[in-house]
Amino acid sequence: MMMRSSSDVHTQTLFNGKYVNQIDLLRDNRPPSLRLSRCGRRVRLTRCQDSSSAFKPKRREPPLGSLSRAQAILTPVSDTTPTTKKRVFTFGKGRSEGNKGMKSLLGGKGANLAEMASIGLSVPPGLTISTEACQEYQQNGKKLPEGLWEEILEGLESVEKDMGAFLGDPSKPLLLSVRSGAAISMPGMMDTVLNLGLNDEVVAGLAAKSGERFAYDSYRRFLDMFGDVVMGIPHSSFEEKLEKLKDAKGVNLDTDLTAAHLKELVEMYKNVYLEAKGERFPSDPKKQLELAVKAVFDSWDSPRAIKYRSINQITGLKGTAVNIQCMVFGNMGNTSGTGVLFTRNPSTGEKKLYGEFLLNAQGEDVVAGIRTPEDLDTMKNCMPEAYKELVENCEILERHYKDMMDIEFTVQENRLWMLQCRSGKRTGKGAVKIAVDLVNEGLIDTRTAIKMVEPQHLDQLLHPQFEAPAAYKEKVVATGLPASPGAAVGQVVFSAEDAEAWHAQGKSVILVRTETSPEDIGGMHAAVGILTARGGMTSHAAVVARGWGKCCVSGCSDIRVNDTEKVVVVGDKVIKEDDWISLNGSTGEVILGKQALAPPALSGDLETFMSWADQIRHLKVMANADTPDDALTARKNGAQGIGLCRTEHMFFASDERIKAVRKMIMAATYQQRKAALDLLLPYQRSDFEGIFRAMDGLPVTIRLLDPPLHEFLPEGDLDHIVGELTAETGMTEDEVFSRIEKLSEVNPMLGFRGCRLGVSYPELTEMQARAIFQAAVSMSSQGVKVFPEIMVPLVGTPQELGHQASLIRSVAKRVFSEMGLTLSYKVGTMIEIPRAALVADEIAKEAEFFSFGTNDLTQMTFGYSRDDVGKFLPIYLSEGIIQNDPFEVLDQKGVGQLIKMATERGRAARPSLKVGICGEHGGEPSSVAFFAEAGLDYVSCSPFRVPIARLAAAQVAA
Repeated sequence: MMMRSSSDVHTQTLFNGKYVNQIDLLRDNRPPSLRLSRCGRRVRLTRCQDSSSAFKPKRREPPLGSLSRAQAILTPVSDTTPTTKKRVFTFGKGRSEGNKGMKSLLGGKGANLAEMASIGLSVPPGLTISTEACQEYQQNGKKLPEGLWEEILEGLESVEKDMGAFLGDPSKPLLLSVRSGAAISMPGMMDTVLNLGLNDEVVAGLAAKSGERFAYDSYRRFLDMFGDVVMGIPHSSFEEKLEKLKDAKGVNLDTDLTAAHLKELVEMYKNVYLEAKGERFPSDPKKQLELAVKAVFDSWDSPRAIKYRSINQITGLKGTAVNIQCMVFGNMGNTSGTGVLFTRNPSTGEKKLYGEFLLNAQGEDVVAGIRTPEDLDTMKNCMPEAYKELVENCEILERHYKDMMDIEFTVQENRLWMLQCRSGKRTGKGAVKIAVDLVNEGLIDTRTAIKMVEPQHLDQLLHPQFEAPAAYKEKVVATGLPASPGAAVGQVVFSAEDAEAWHAQGKSVILVRTETSPEDIGGMHAAVGILTARGGMTSHAAVVARGWGKCCVSGCSDIRVNDTEKVVVVGDKVIKEDDWISLNGSTGEVILGKQALAPPALSGDLETFMSWADQIRHLKVMANADTPDDALTARKNGAQGIGLCRTEHMFFASDERIKAVRKMIMAATYQQRKAALDLLLPYQRSDFEGIFRAMDGLPVTIRLLDPPLHEFLPEGDLDHIVGELTAETGMTEDEVFSRIEKLSEVNPMLGFRGCRLGVSYPELTEMQARAIFQAAVSMSSQGVKVFPEIMVPLVGTPQELGHQASLIRSVAKRVFSEMGLTLSYKVGTMIEIPRAALVADEIAKEAEFFSFGTNDLTQMTFGYSRDDVGKFLPIYLSEGIIQNDPFEVLDQKGVGQLIKMATERGRAARPSLKVGICGEHGGEPSSVAFFAEAGLDYVSCSPFRVPIARLAAAQVAA
């Protein structure tokens, strides 16, 4: 029988008041509580009580029969929202006051600890202080809000009661870990303190029970971490003393230091407090706890955490929760250890445990990359029972969360403890494979799978790899751990600051460090790749790089990094700052020089996954493509047509073309202009034929000439331009000067461009329309299915469109009559002027389709020049005046409302109106979601962003 306890009821103390020392307690078998019994592949939870237990729920619960089997096994034991303004939530094995649905209040770590405790896994008892308490602390001038300290002590009493051990009691010592945990995972960005509660008296009590070496090792770790995190004493001050002592004692490893050595080290560490702060280390454990809680709250506003949130666009969180937990010890000898694992390989998605383990170590040693850890097989060989339970726990957690999980655990004297679980960060390749496999395993459906892959994941898959890995083998100078896949080629820099500065200058850089720390976050983001000498596959550098899809090689012990002289020494080779190197994040290879990159190869899993996305989405995805090659790439990436073909891009394809365009521009009479246009027509026609052939059976939207004419003139100083044009056109210098003067504009982006060119020079529109229709008929007669759509740019009045549409239709009639074949086509317009959006109902009477040019529409709505916005946009973003660059992420409140209004008004006048967008926003996920909800028919984006737009469109519909 299973009984569910209400959230405000604690189970009877598990130890009946009898004192058990914390270390002994953690050695014992599982106490009576929720137990797991495993029958074949099933998991059953049963509550085991002895006859003396008097557990009674305070309120009626639904009978077990009314719960589904899945609920009975895995439902959290408490409500998702507390009824009172509760700020401290306790948890222990088999019971908790929180659950996984409370991430915004308990943070990801706290919510998942509560959940693991609820489903009966071995979680050290503890308490979580809510994110709301952090918010109150920040608003309260960085002082603990009234009553919070008392609530913390009350929660602590509950933990002490569970453990039969007490904070600050030398005879029954309770040691604590204090960790941060926001609602969204921010690896390494906030602070952690371990072994809290130690002082000279408590360490003596701990030594008497558990051995001197272990006790003083824990004490020196605590002094270091507390000094660094809470008191602001640099970690290097302690590291220096440690290295000095190791040299003096003639030992290489920390583990070679004896208890006597560690006692000496503790005294040296205590002196660091006096030297750095002029005050003694605070020995009162409750004071330590108060200071540690404040330090974790403060770390929410640390520069590195702010930068991480800014880079990853994390907004709207209340703060960090604080998780206070009983310590479990991985540093108690060779029957203890600590590890981090993913339930599947986060790089490839392979269904196999992927992680690392360190014997006789604490968790921070693995995560911080201080010691390069070993493979999980070490644990399998050293402690088979704990390993077997770990594998079972991984299965339980995957089935429960229906996702690949990232788990931290500690083994203390062969007893496994689960310290954390969360959804694991993964690469693009890993994300797609995991989503497909979970569907095939029956754990999730395709709609859930679609939501598990982020659009940025696909972006990674579409990144280049090395062209010929075999060709560079002789240039491989070192091999580290393949921490984050992909290929990177860049110039070596040694500091985060340099990486950011060089990146700002447009350089590709590879950040080389002995090990990265959260302070390096800005430089890591700016670099194309990261190389570290120390740290494992789950070190800070590896986890952060994987999350960003950035190439990373970690734990490369062959290299020696000298930050002072700015060199990397590899054997007899010296790599200096500014030298080019290449990294293969999939193999861990470090290669000298610039290696050639090739486009990525897409997997069968991706095809399967994208086919699900295509079944689910309603929004069509087209591509912006200007050449037959672009059109083929777009089609391969799943485009359902061309949403924007910019005819002006074709004019730059050869010298002959650009010379003909310049002749047309410089023409002073209709006859001269017509002669130049006749030269251009065959070029345009052959390009359109190639695009129609590539898009056989799909629509192709061709925009008539849009940019200001001066863009086609040569670059350089005036004399050079005049000289070149005189030679090309046969005009005199005076005639060229006079024509250039007439072409010059004060504000060309709002000047003589778009449909204004076609209205002023109808022969220009006629030539382009003739080229389009001749190509369409020619291809159609060869059996190619052609659906041309001609788009008139920069329309602000219905009369402009009416003028151009009648020209286009009359050309169509003539071409169809001349060539003896008719086909259907559409004439529409680009809505990129705010006035056009406001009179969309009138424009729709002339237009068969609208395509929003969101780049220009954004430019004109904000009054920001795209070319000059860089001067003030970074300030606007850092000051919070705007949240995103509006040229990257659609401004939904302003530009978005114009799009909605124009769509509604246009369709009211012409119900069959086809509506889409063709700006850069067509490939940006949050913008695509907006367009889908606004009822548009399609988005059009660059060929390489087509898969991202397909996924974003599916995620809106899923």
